[in-house]
Amino acid sequence: MVARSGQPTALSDAEIDRIFRALADATRRDIVRRTLSGEPTVSELASSYDMSFAAVQKHVAVLEEAGLVTKRRHGRERLVRGNPDTLRRAQSLLAQYEEIWRGRIDRLDALLAED
Repeated sequence: MVARSGQPTALSDAEIDRIFRALADATRRDIVRRTLSGEPTVSELASSYDMSFAAVQKHVAVLEEAGLVTKRRHGRERLVRGNPDTLRRAQSLLAQYEEIWRGRIDRLDALLAED
């Protein structure tokens, strides 16, 4: 979601947990990557992995619950599309953490320079 200012809205703790839990798995990260550059079917995704169709469906469901992908019906197929907005929101959160970290490093550098 994007606020009127054009900036992503803040994520709730539950949303953050779902996103990073979903991205903690290498297969799910690969599915996100594939769905950001195209709109494969669940069947096409399943053929790319050495696991059952049902297992891939579960991975897609976890990603969908986290808001990282969306599914839509096209005839008998389910097309999966990556959601860059959710990734932007997660990236924004990580940038905030980085800013905090850089501020601490800068303060430490300043203290060390005083000696």
